[in-house]
Amino acid sequence: MIYIELTLEIEPISPFSDIIMSDLGDVGFESFVDTDTGLKAYIPKPDFDENAVKRVIDNVENCSVTYAVEEMPDENWNAVWESTHEPVLVEDFCWVYAPFHSINTEVKYNILIEPKMSFGTAHHSTTYMMLSFLRDEELEGRKVLDMGSGTGVLAILAKMKGAAETDAIDNDEWAYRNALENVEANGCTGINVLLGDAQLLNEKGLYDVVIANINRNILLRDMHAYIEHLNTGGTLLLSGFYEHDIPSIRQEAEKNGMAFESFRERNEWVACKFVKK
Repeated sequence: MIYIELTLEIEPISPFSDIIMSDLGDVGFESFVDTDTGLKAYIPKPDFDENAVKRVIDNVENCSVTYAVEEMPDENWNAVWESTHEPVLVEDFCWVYAPFHSINTEVKYNILIEPKMSFGTAHHSTTYMMLSFLRDEELEGRKVLDMGSGTGVLAILAKMKGAAETDAIDNDEWAYRNALENVEANGCTGINVLLGDAQLLNEKGLYDVVIANINRNILLRDMHAYIEHLNTGGTLLLSGFYEHDIPSIRQEAEKNGMAFESFRERNEWVACKFVKK
């Protein structure tokens, strides 16, 4: 298949590269590579809509963006993807790698992720921080919910750490299929990959740990549902927003019976931990 390579020059890069990446994913772009000046994005030629790209760029304020479009044959696409997609080491305990990488024998957890167009390879700061939070959580025998699960990487780590049962929910069909593949590739049983949103929780019981790495607006809209399905004393881990968003996130969580415990910051993104009172 012929792919389109979209090269974007972004000024300033942070935080706008991450914002544009997310918006391009919503219009069909499958994979991304960071560059020194911005971003490269890839999409099958039949799915490419330049007007959609222009709308994404026009919606970003206080940022200068220029772009170039180039066709890339499938064999070249595969070579570029494999040469630029690096494995990620998360704080010396977790190695997130693709099928064309080797495992890391010096860490406890190796997670094989074929990312395709799904979010969650640990390259993004929010995924990295959530993996870091899970490193410090006691998950043995606990029931875990991963909302907006993307590739399934967080659910997979939870299961590797001994979670009794994990539900991984995403409303994107591609992410749903990708998570199924990644769960199978890592030999994980007891992970229920589901297609849908927070309404699915009406059919579920209570969880001991809820993970939600989505975006600020969805978190504020659905947080009450996450908390309603969280056991007393349970942990809520949230990411997908910036430090200046913490007050509104914290206010909503505390309104629903949560106690703020801590937050972590990486490249202007943050992740927060709450405990249900």
